[in-house]
Amino acid sequence: MKIVMIHGQNHEGSTCQAARQLANKVGGEIREFFLPRDFDKPCRGCYTCFQTELRKCPHYRELAPLEQAILEADLLIFDSPVYVYHATGQMMSLLDHFGTWWVVHRPRREMSRKQAVAISTAAGGGMKSACRDMADSLEMWGVHKVYKLGVGVQATKPSEIPARIRKNMEKKTDALARKIRENAGKQGYNLRAKLWFALMRTAHKHFPPAEPDYGYWEANGWHGKGRPWKNG
Repeated sequence: MKIVMIHGQNHEGSTCQAARQLANKVGGEIREFFLPRDFDKPCRGCYTCFQTELRKCPHYRELAPLEQAILEADLLIFDSPVYVYHATGQMMSLLDHFGTWWVVHRPRREMSRKQAVAISTAAGGGMKSACRDMADSLEMWGVHKVYKLGVGVQATKPSEIPARIRKNMEKKTDALARKIRENAGKQGYNLRAKLWFALMRTAHKHFPPAEPDYGYWEANGWHGKGRPWKNG
């Protein structure tokens, strides 16, 4: 299994350790990216990707290695510590660059064969909202299975995490790794993405074509019987 981890911070703290623990339990070829070290470009809001294609993004040269790794992976692990009850700005900036991948625009067929995990830790709270920040994109990309793992570590350094919480984290990552292995090789869209696909398909039939999205769907046969989660 090819695993890509994208860490929403440069330091290797509690969140990074939780992600690595899970990846090692799943097993496979692991590749890691750290933000902002491996990608530090904030979206300009220039709308170029929506009007043309992602390869025309002014940051595409720096973005390309991450795009390729994501598309080739079987399992995506996105992790971020809680910053003011949300994922880091670096993580959100990366996800901003993949807005055209959302199912309501130009989804990638490759996503239907993938699983993904959004992971967040914090000394206090906010893990749920931070995980949701990342899971929103993962689900709307059409990833087959999207899991969320939030852990309140009650510490600011990995070495300070209480033993009982370490034990609980081990249990959670054990269970999640089993689920991921059980679902390996399966294909399909998550329910949220399927519902939005159906809604957008209806909109395409009743409103003037919005290019280049409409042409992309037409070329893929999605206005007919074709679906991005079949034979992807």
